Amino acid sequence: MNLKAILVEDESNSREILSNYIHKYCPNVQVLGEASSIKEGLQLIANNELDLVFLDVEMPFGNAFDLLDQIPDRTFETVFVTAYDHYAKDALNHHAAYYLTKPINIDELLKAVDYVAEIKVKENNLQEKVLNTNTKSIQGKLTLPQQDGFQVLNIRDILYCKADDNYTEIFLENKKILVSKTLKYFEDALTDFHFARIHKSYLVNVNEVVKYRKGKGGSVVVSNGKELLVSASKKKDLLSFFD
Repeated sequence: MNLKAILVEDESNSREILSNYIHKYCPNVQVLGEASSIKEGLQLIANNELDLVFLDVEMPFGNAFDLLDQIPDRTFETVFVTAYDHYAKDALNHHAAYYLTKPINIDELLKAVDYVAEIKVKENNLQEKVLNTNTKSIQGKLTLPQQDGFQVLNIRDILYCKADDNYTEIFLENKKILVSKTLKYFEDALTDFHFARIHKSYLVNVNEVVKYRKGKGGSVVVSNGKELLVSASKKKDLLSFFD
């Protein structure tokens, strides 16, 4: 698997050696940039989608752990590179994928890269498996794709869904979630969970309907007090849930 990486190392000589080793022995690693300080490293991380960060522990005005503490929701793996072995425990506590000591051993570098590649393959396979799984087979759960993975919702917590072009807003009791899927996608996914398409813009959890107002199509009030229009063509389908 190809990995996008950056190097954060304050010593130019060490940075050059590591860069040369990666270029020569790790063809699946693309180095997108190099940084000589925590500030520069944070800028590179903010501006790139990364799989891997090679991170020196000791740097001017702080250390590697100071950098990682500023990125609590990181999606990249970290390989620490240091001349000292007494940081190993702290590296583990910061969920490092691997710990390399200077001078860098080529075999250990290859093991580190292979280990990170294996982690990323497993993450991608898991995400693809879950997101492509029909929600009917995940009892009472719905997976929502997100940029950094996926979120799992209890279907019973969904009040209603609202179309927003090629996106869908999912409304829970105290918040809403915007998902890059059409309302038709959720209509199909939730067909066995008592959800009714009541309008071109709305899919409602019938269990959360607390009132129906008569009219050409009428409207429904859901448990949070929100009133949603019912189109005339969808009225019969909605009312069939209450026969």
